[in-house]
Amino acid sequence: MLNIDRRILAHFDFITVILLIPLVFTSGWLIHEIHPVLGQKHLIYVAVGIGAFITLFLLPVRQMLWTIPIFYWSSVILLVAVEFVGHARLGAKRWIEIPFVHFTIQPSELIKPAFVLMLAYLIHRNPPPRDGYRLKDFVKLSFFIVLPFLLIAKEPDLGTATVLVILGYGILFVVGVHWKIWVGLATVLLVSMPLIYTQLHDYQKQRLVDFVGEKPSYHVEQSIIAVGSGGFLGKAKEDATQTQMKFLPIASSDFIFAYVVERTGFLGAFMLISLYAALIIHLLMIASWAQDYYIKVVSAGLSLFIFIYMSINIAMTIGVAPVVGVPLPMFSYGGSSFVNFMVLFGIMENLLAYRFRYLYDSTGKKSFV
Repeated sequence: MLNIDRRILAHFDFITVILLIPLVFTSGWLIHEIHPVLGQKHLIYVAVGIGAFITLFLLPVRQMLWTIPIFYWSSVILLVAVEFVGHARLGAKRWIEIPFVHFTIQPSELIKPAFVLMLAYLIHRNPPPRDGYRLKDFVKLSFFIVLPFLLIAKEPDLGTATVLVILGYGILFVVGVHWKIWVGLATVLLVSMPLIYTQLHDYQKQRLVDFVGEKPSYHVEQSIIAVGSGGFLGKAKEDATQTQMKFLPIASSDFIFAYVVERTGFLGAFMLISLYAALIIHLLMIASWAQDYYIKVVSAGLSLFIFIYMSINIAMTIGVAPVVGVPLPMFSYGGSSFVNFMVLFGIMENLLAYRFRYLYDSTGKKSFV
């Protein structure tokens, strides 16, 4: 029987788990209502995610941190391999088939935990000075942010690529970069916007046209109807006609927030957003007090990941942002996104709970690794 030191459990972050439980249960309930078969598959993804969480919590993660660069560069190699051996679906080449087992993997999903951990590894090895990173260190860190962005954007998967680049620079903002660099970066971005637009694919330009046009696209129009029909308390399952009669597209994944509002109304949507807000704020608080840069970066990365995904997904659902393939975090149907989040949560909980076991090395010097 496995024994866990009670002193370790005393440093376990139960608040995060308490906030995650209603998200997981509510999403499973609603996905099952939308499509029972998908609901059953989603339960398998949840079980795999929970298994990954428990496994990573029990592993000696701090003794394995040296493997992070291997994990990162292996993920980058897979992203490069997509160009040569990848499989295309719906005009995008994003998947690699594993020989003999006919199982496909999506390297742009595998890179996400590796991306956050690599930034934690680099920042831990070279912490920022009091006034933040200067240009030389900023450029070095930017290389590890921009590289996967370019590879994923080429697939094309601009949604995931944009999320990663925002996440990466968001982590640097939390950790500390000199303010002059942010001013320069913002100026370059504004000046280069016309050039960036010319490099977009036709379907990406069409999404922008649909967004700024007078009439929204069919997907967004049906989503807005579902949101508006929910009222204050929502509708019974049988009366949620936008979803049950298949007017609302991709209701179990990209547009699941519209079904949340149609089914539970403004009150349910408010409670869901409040739950996300509590989780985001709690993770940011952990990042603010943590002295260990592994804990600081992973918790800040999780907080920003959830905020970016949630904001983009809800914004596109109600028609105030272009449609991109960004799921509602730990809520939309899909295994890769959920498992990735649980992997990062498992690592964060391990770093938090076991942090004092490794506080002093054999020489008596203070050390977090």
